[in-house]
Amino acid sequence: MSHSPLPSSPALRIADDGHLPVTHGRIMDFAADPIAGMRRMWAWHGEVSALQEATQRIYFVFGPEYTRQVLSDSQRFHSSFFAIRGPRKSAQRRVTSGLLTMNGDQHKEQRRFVMGPFQKRAIAAYHDHVAGHSQDLVRSWQPGTTRDVAADMTHYMLRLTSSILFGLDQPELAYNIGELTEKWVALNHRIGPAALTSDPGLVAEYDLLLQSAEDLEKAVLEMIRLRRGGHLGHDVLSLLIRAHDEMGNVSDDQLIGHIVLLFGAAHLTSAHTLTWTLFLLAQHPEIMRQLNDELQSSLVGSSPTHEQVDALPVLDRVMKESMRVLPASAYSQRIAAEPVQLGPFEVSPTSVIVFSQFITHHMPELFPQPEKFLPERWETISPSPYAYLPFGAGPRMCIGAALGMMQLKISLPTFLKTRKVTVVPGSEINGRVISTMLFPTDPVPMLIEENDGRFEASHVTGNIHSLVDLPAVAPQILRRAA
Repeated sequence: MSHSPLPSSPALRIADDGHLPVTHGRIMDFAADPIAGMRRMWAWHGEVSALQEATQRIYFVFGPEYTRQVLSDSQRFHSSFFAIRGPRKSAQRRVTSGLLTMNGDQHKEQRRFVMGPFQKRAIAAYHDHVAGHSQDLVRSWQPGTTRDVAADMTHYMLRLTSSILFGLDQPELAYNIGELTEKWVALNHRIGPAALTSDPGLVAEYDLLLQSAEDLEKAVLEMIRLRRGGHLGHDVLSLLIRAHDEMGNVSDDQLIGHIVLLFGAAHLTSAHTLTWTLFLLAQHPEIMRQLNDELQSSLVGSSPTHEQVDALPVLDRVMKESMRVLPASAYSQRIAAEPVQLGPFEVSPTSVIVFSQFITHHMPELFPQPEKFLPERWETISPSPYAYLPFGAGPRMCIGAALGMMQLKISLPTFLKTRKVTVVPGSEINGRVISTMLFPTDPVPMLIEENDGRFEASHVTGNIHSLVDLPAVAPQILRRAA
């Protein structure tokens, strides 16, 4: 896909602000289609630019140089994970008061507190639990049936994330909290753009968000009371409660905020990563064959053992490339905490700075043929942490990255060891950034069959072709789809 300068939209105008790389347009247009907006900014202006509407300005940085400046300097560039914090004494304010919205010394102190459940020893303890959940899903994938893989992955990660975070021994109560959290996260994603610019349709849902936060807080408090009543387990919440009671420097509000934001950061990103990876493998039969050969020759059981999780090189390359070409987190943002020089701009405090995993991962100078799914590239490349950043980078890199990768590297082989997935021919596959995440916006229907080692791509339509270059489908398959 070419990234030469794009034609100007009637709503956009390249400004001559003292020769600064500024485009005038509607910020809501960026929120409606962030990838198109960021591609325009990159094509027109390069690695640093700004979008201005009236007196409001949003800055954009792409590529490792400016991304490093923004993500490595947590003193000048602060995190604000959720755009809508709610009134001062509201449940919305409390449940958004966890690690991901903290800054400065408070963030450093609380990060040390939260890191315990994500150390290597703690993660290893979840291995059998993840394998069991993934095997349960495979049993539900009956050969000869068609499944919406996007829905399956969302439900699968909802149950898995809920149980690991809230209760391995209380699965239904944990699942209920997970459902409430999912509803609350979805409302934040839907309403979040209203924080950038006024939209009456989004603002009208504000009361629903506040009520959702109250319901969620009540459920988490109930689980905390249960745990403190003598039912501490090995889930993340139990481990944090133990640390909380030993350290005494973490409030219950902060404890709730930590656990809720961890769920918000983990659930959908992992679900979307699994969905996009299954889709990319199904549409690249040769790569699927290579992975299948590795799984059939290396796995004795249906899931990787603890020792095998990081010892499957083809799987490792597939996961890295999937998270490069279709990263679940397409962009994120920081807030300037003080005046700072950013390229040619003198950025004032409270300004929003957007950095983009999607655009940086698609820069041809970093990744040749960036629109193609080429796992073999990882045999020879080793990009910097600010050129390849599916989990972010710097002092605020995702605290659950190792746990997330362990879940992905157990789940995917378990799904594919005994099952073959083929996209239903003629399916319309669409992706859209909602809030900051690259969602599949429609069902991703796949035919489930016993794995016979014979893989075929399918003809598909939809805007997926604007996001990734898919190989041409053989004529006989096109005829069958017709």
